[in-house]
Amino acid sequence: MHTIKGITNHDLFFGDCFKIADLGCSSGKNTLLVASKIINVLIEMCKENNCKPPKFQVCLNDLFENDFNNLFKLLPNFYSKLKEENGENSCLCFISAVPGSFYGRLFADQSLHLVHSSNSLHWLSQVAEGLESNALNIYMAKTSPPCLFQAYGKQFKTDFTKFLQMRSREIVCGGRMVLTFVGRSVADPTSDDGCCLSELLAQSLLDLVKEGLVREMDINSFNVPVYYPCEDEVRNVIENEGSFSLECLTTFKVNWDPFDDDYKNVNASDEASQTHGENTTKMVRAATEPLLDSHFGKSIIDELFQKYKKHVAQHQAKNKTRFFTFVIALAKE
Repeated sequence: MHTIKGITNHDLFFGDCFKIADLGCSSGKNTLLVASKIINVLIEMCKENNCKPPKFQVCLNDLFENDFNNLFKLLPNFYSKLKEENGENSCLCFISAVPGSFYGRLFADQSLHLVHSSNSLHWLSQVAEGLESNALNIYMAKTSPPCLFQAYGKQFKTDFTKFLQMRSREIVCGGRMVLTFVGRSVADPTSDDGCCLSELLAQSLLDLVKEGLVREMDINSFNVPVYYPCEDEVRNVIENEGSFSLECLTTFKVNWDPFDDDYKNVNASDEASQTHGENTTKMVRAATEPLLDSHFGKSIIDELFQKYKKHVAQHQAKNKTRFFTFVIALAKE
């Protein structure tokens, strides 16, 4: 809300068309909720300022493999709900898809007013270089050598810097970005909120090695292209890149199980841990299955996540590790 108010206090808001980009939008039912909430807030701000709302253009971005057709099928309901909430003639909104990596250029110079990205920027553009020594691990782990932590951190710095550089050309002066992504709570890269989920997945793969379903050499050649930065890393990249001022950086913790609203207990009961294990596994599978499928093959996927569900449940029964999440608001200088 504060970030959007910052835009409405700027002359750029009172033009003919207000352009929003949602980067890493995915293709689920919740994708269009972001656009809907942003537009509703902006319309309310127009009412407070006694001005006519602009036309809205919303650009949905994700990789070429994303199922944009599924999003298009949701548009009739989106338009209908927008009119219901704001009146038949309250605003015009145009939705388009822009496939491609957000680590490269996506839009024309100075064409965007507001950029949003949620749960995407911890994914790297590629697997970091120099990970050959990460034997039997698939990400940073407590048993990984120090050079591996440096390699992952270097790749994040390169990618996040590139992301900011690309957006600095595409966003108008005074425009804003709101970015949400997973990080870690401390500088130590082996903290539980930084690597535990991946360690449990590696453990599940090793279970399949023992059963003869996966080759050890295939685990040695697999590393997940993701990085969970600490706060200092995020601040340093923003400051060194220099195109944006950091208006706000907040953090919060989220349970692994998206349906778990218990934030009081540090561990779960046996029954609850089984539920958490199942729900967490569904979430992780949705994010990682394409990578695992292409490297290990489809035949092991179901068995792998059965193992994984058990390991997650056992961990949750002892320690309810949570995601550590950043929300940052940036203003284009």
